Amino acid sequence: MKLSQNDKSLLFSSTEISDVFFTEYLPEAKGEYIKVYFYMLFLSKYNKEIKINDLSKTLSLDFPTVKDSIEFWEEKGLLVKKTDGYVLANIQEIELSKLYSPKVTSSPEDAIKNSQNQYRAKAIDNINSQFFQGVMSPTWYNDIDLWFNKYGFDEQVMLALFSYAFDKRALHKNYIQATAEAWSKNNIKTFNDLEDYFEKQEKRNSINNQISKKLNLYRKLTTYEEEDIVKWTENYGFSIDIIDIALKNASSKNKIRFDYIDTLLTDWHKKDLRTVDEVNTYLQSLKEKDTRAKQVQKVAFEYTQSTFDNLESLYEN
Repeated sequence: MKLSQNDKSLLFSSTEISDVFFTEYLPEAKGEYIKVYFYMLFLSKYNKEIKINDLSKTLSLDFPTVKDSIEFWEEKGLLVKKTDGYVLANIQEIELSKLYSPKVTSSPEDAIKNSQNQYRAKAIDNINSQFFQGVMSPTWYNDIDLWFNKYGFDEQVMLALFSYAFDKRALHKNYIQATAEAWSKNNIKTFNDLEDYFEKQEKRNSINNQISKKLNLYRKLTTYEEEDIVKWTENYGFSIDIIDIALKNASSKNKIRFDYIDTLLTDWHKKDLRTVDEVNTYLQSLKEKDTRAKQVQKVAFEYTQSTFDNLESLYEN
């Protein structure tokens, strides 16, 4: 691998990094990735050839981590692979091309100026001051403006979106974009919509935790198990008390499986059982029916056995 740049005296030289790196790339990068990039940036000034194995030893990082780091920066466009090594791209040129690409034509100032109203402009300004200490990268302005137009969020929702990412320690565009997509799919437009969504999520998490605890599941529920619970509670309209009856039934028969529990609850739903009393009455009727069937079997067996004994005695005479 060859890294190239003009040779300079090590003692008096310095390695510069654009401020855009800190706003655009650092929040999303792992510490090891930053370590690898900085060292490669330093080496590029001295036309040094270096192998991944050498980087691994010098930086005290394992080989896969160094390899992943290089792939990460390639994906971000900061490293460009050539036949004889890598070239470190100019960060400022990358960000400048984003600003003036056909997809985004407005400058940060234009993005605010052309916002639908003064409240949107204020929201963008608040995002800059609250989450970027007033030094938000220029490309963020355009992204925020585009997200406003794409998802139809009101200003409070947009602020909440950044606050949510900030609290999750994931203040980077990929995470924010994915979260915005998820909120949009749940028809979130206004702050009231968002509050309803969070309330529903909180209820779901509470029920999931209760069911996991009752079944002694010391793991995170799978996506399919969570979908089953949504079906029971929201589609079927069952309370946790009714679900608890199904859990007890499964536990007593040593069938603690979601497919068995789902079969029980689906059967109760088809029979239009809505309350705990209705479910218990139905289960009691099944129990009584089973008891009667066993009694009939017992009588039939005793009758057969009696007839057999009579025949035996007949032959004995």
